[in-house]
Amino acid sequence: MNFLRLLQDTFKRFGLRSMAGPILIVMILAMMVLPLPPFLLDILFTFNIAMAIMVLLVSMNTLKPLDFASFPTVLLISTLLRLSLNVASTRVVLLQGHTGPDAAGKVIESFGHFLVGGNYAVGIVVFAILVVINFMVITKGAGRIAEVGARFTLDAMPGKQMAIDADLNAGLIGEDEARRRRAEVAQEADFYGAMDGASKFVRGDAVAGIIILAINLVGGFVVGVLQHNLDIAAAAKTYTLLAIGDGLVAQIPALVISTAAGLVVSRVTSNENIAQQLVKQLFTSPQVLILTSAIVGMMGLIPGMPHLAFLLLAGAMGWYGYYILSRAKRELEQPVVETVAVPPSEAPEASWEDVSQVDVLGLEVGYRIISLVDKAQDGDLLRRIKGIRKKFTQEMGFLPPSVHIRDNLELRPNAYRITLKGAEIGTGEAFSNMFLAINPGNANGLLEGMHTTDPAFGLPATWIEGELRESAQAMGYTVVDAGTVVATHMSHLIHTHAAELLGRQELQQLLDHVAKAAPKLIEDLVPKLLPLSTVQKVMQNLLDEGMHIRDMRTILETLVEHATRTQDAAVLTSLVRVALGPAIVQQFYPSAQELQVIGMDKELEHVLSQAIQAGGGSAIEPGLANTLLREAQNAAHTQEQMGLPTVLLVPGQIRDLLARFLKRSLPQLKVISHEEIPGFKTVRVTSLVGGRA
Repeated sequence: MNFLRLLQDTFKRFGLRSMAGPILIVMILAMMVLPLPPFLLDILFTFNIAMAIMVLLVSMNTLKPLDFASFPTVLLISTLLRLSLNVASTRVVLLQGHTGPDAAGKVIESFGHFLVGGNYAVGIVVFAILVVINFMVITKGAGRIAEVGARFTLDAMPGKQMAIDADLNAGLIGEDEARRRRAEVAQEADFYGAMDGASKFVRGDAVAGIIILAINLVGGFVVGVLQHNLDIAAAAKTYTLLAIGDGLVAQIPALVISTAAGLVVSRVTSNENIAQQLVKQLFTSPQVLILTSAIVGMMGLIPGMPHLAFLLLAGAMGWYGYYILSRAKRELEQPVVETVAVPPSEAPEASWEDVSQVDVLGLEVGYRIISLVDKAQDGDLLRRIKGIRKKFTQEMGFLPPSVHIRDNLELRPNAYRITLKGAEIGTGEAFSNMFLAINPGNANGLLEGMHTTDPAFGLPATWIEGELRESAQAMGYTVVDAGTVVATHMSHLIHTHAAELLGRQELQQLLDHVAKAAPKLIEDLVPKLLPLSTVQKVMQNLLDEGMHIRDMRTILETLVEHATRTQDAAVLTSLVRVALGPAIVQQFYPSAQELQVIGMDKELEHVLSQAIQAGGGSAIEPGLANTLLREAQNAAHTQEQMGLPTVLLVPGQIRDLLARFLKRSLPQLKVISHEEIPGFKTVRVTSLVGGRA
């Protein structure tokens, strides 16, 4: 009773499905030890055949290999089941084989008599042929495909991961989708690796089948003659037919499983299953069908050939090819619609409706890449741009203007242009039916195609045909389609020009949104303490240095606190930066307790302070500017070689001027002040501007 209660509690805790696997394995292993009656052997052999057919049908109806990710495990379990049945049937054959051909069950008897006509010589030949087909052809080929597939999948993993990161950074996908794609890439590599090893199960099963057949033949002959006193001829016939039936009933399901393995690893991923692919790719070309019909018909006219079979098949194929050709011609015929000339109407007077405003953000495309923005032609660039705007809003803290897309016949056919307030801020070329292979710096090998540069980041790249995509990924290239190229370029540009995208209308909408959660804060600030234009300038100053404005509560509270003492946007920006210091530091040093920064020589700091005071705080003397720029470049290069963030730490009174001065020549060098460093962080100077660390 205690055991039954424990078993019941186990099933309740883990569930029936969770326990089914271990129970099945234990039962299969038990079959090797425990004797089974012939009736149960019939049931299990029938189940083995049914499972092989199920596996084959599932393999043919999958759209991609990962839809049947459990196939390597199924392959192991089915192989183990066949071997267990071989052991169990061998035991019954050797113990009860002298009683008649049905000693090991009706299934083995049927395979030994019906399939080979009761002739053990024919049975041995048929069994040998099945083993050769399974072992030398199907299993060997499937194993080779799985081995090559695993190698190419592993080689292509870095490129696929970088493509996922590129889509994530461009705002085309979210974190959940990126996480799902990364898991799918890893699962695909695991699948092909497992298939490479699992194919050895079938090869071993074929070898075991030959050995088991030989053991049954020799062992049965010895047992029948020496123990059961059968004459040599009767013992040879009885035990040979039983051994052949046992071998065939195991090898036929093994052949079916091997075929399923070959189908899984040899198929190309698409939106159609194997049957749909075969019908679509083999029987939809009327030229191929008609030409094949003619060749088969000529072969049927040769004297001595089976005329009926050849001519019948040629006629059927010719009729089907003609039918497909006729149907295609009917679909191309379109009714002619007569057009009625409409007399020109009188031109209307000009009005304010004719005044067109300049788009804040615009995308102009050449006529050959209109398909990228046309939903009717499966263009998904509109969806990608929506994703870019959403990701920008989440990262920067405000909603950018909508992107207006139009075609421009003045552009080159494959060119596009991105505009901001009517002015061009970026341009490039995209080819809708090709892929851009970008070299991130570690790709090996050259690709055939049109060599160019990535329009977003200036990396060397090549436009390639679709069939070279997988080989380019295996060589370490990041491969993206034309829509992703345009979307990534636009995402990079709107982040770069974020300050110019924050107009008064966008700021007012942002303040209205914040007012829903903190109405008193907005009421006290605008317009009582600061005009909207000053708040806009502060926000633009923050965005201009690559900062986000998501922490609106801290920004607005700082402005409310200091607006009574100063209305200067530059001073207010510095005060806001101090309040946002922890967030600024975390942006450059996500989890470091010690900040390894570029320092400035004390003498150079003193000279700059005096120069700022003498020049009114707005300019640097040309000679000093050249020296400062050269020293900053050397320090930034040293910092980059050490693999550290290029962050320059300076006193607060010279930070704003240095940030504006260095932004144009060294945009990668970020300037922060001592006041912006949180008190719980430690600072270590690793290189100096104007001196040695």
